[in-house]
Amino acid sequence: MKVVLTGGPALRRVYTEETVEKISRIAGEKALFADTVPPDAEALFSTWGMPAFSSDFIEKNLTCLKYVFYGAGSVRGFARPFLENGVRVFSAWQANGVPVAEFTAAQTVLCAKRYFDVFTKAGGTPKGIQGIKAGIIGLGAIGSLVCRILRAKGICVYAYDRFLPDKYFEDIGVRRASLEELFSECDVITNHLADNAETRGMLGRDLIMRMKPDAYFINTGRGAQVDQDALLDALKESPERTALLDVTYPEPLPEGHGLLTCRNAIISPHIAGSLGSEVSEMGRFMCDEFERVVSGLPPLYEVTAEMLEIMA
Repeated sequence: MKVVLTGGPALRRVYTEETVEKISRIAGEKALFADTVPPDAEALFSTWGMPAFSSDFIEKNLTCLKYVFYGAGSVRGFARPFLENGVRVFSAWQANGVPVAEFTAAQTVLCAKRYFDVFTKAGGTPKGIQGIKAGIIGLGAIGSLVCRILRAKGICVYAYDRFLPDKYFEDIGVRRASLEELFSECDVITNHLADNAETRGMLGRDLIMRMKPDAYFINTGRGAQVDQDALLDALKESPERTALLDVTYPEPLPEGHGLLTCRNAIISPHIAGSLGSEVSEMGRFMCDEFERVVSGLPPLYEVTAEMLEIMA
């Protein structure tokens, strides 16, 4: 099988020499790194920097392509034209979600101890991890894992996701809540909504201004879901509130934006996801998925057109 690896500068870190050797063994011939996708390629491996192709281009020029394996998270920017042409798409979204969930859960624990008050001078009263209510917005792979981590620590978790049945909330041991209840009741609120037209601006002023005077808002999801002007006003209204933003909209924020100088806003440079040596785990996930697919076993990480509507 003709296999090609293409993408941005992270490609060779995601797909280590060992992983590429295994891909080649599975394919039965040497997998090649290339700047462009040749017309006889049957399987494409990529990561951040994956080129986007039109449906028409794929139909006319990539007629042999059967599979795309994406060693990163969201495939929303490129997947649909492939799916429209019958090319199966697989993503390491779950592997990339683990460090995000761990980062978010760690921040939540630190919030419970009001650790960030050291930097913001907020001066709130620590409640401890069993004393807080955490609100999780969006129960995709990352949000669900955050719930499981926090529940294992004995934290009371509220969650919002309009797509899931009540039984799912019961199974992971969290309380189903409306967004209004979640913002009003929870001490720590974290955003994990999918990024689509329906969710952009969804966390608006009415919700944000409901936050407790000493609440924390964490965003390791997407920045476009949040009314950042309202968030800034909420932080100014109560200096004991704190925002921990690993993502913003736009990213980075323009020079002079109020959140950059707001004392109780802490902005990190989009570091919650896989970094450094962690990125190779996503290449390994996609190699293992390739082996399952060519062996006729059920895939674990296939992305369908229906999933694109609700994935981050």
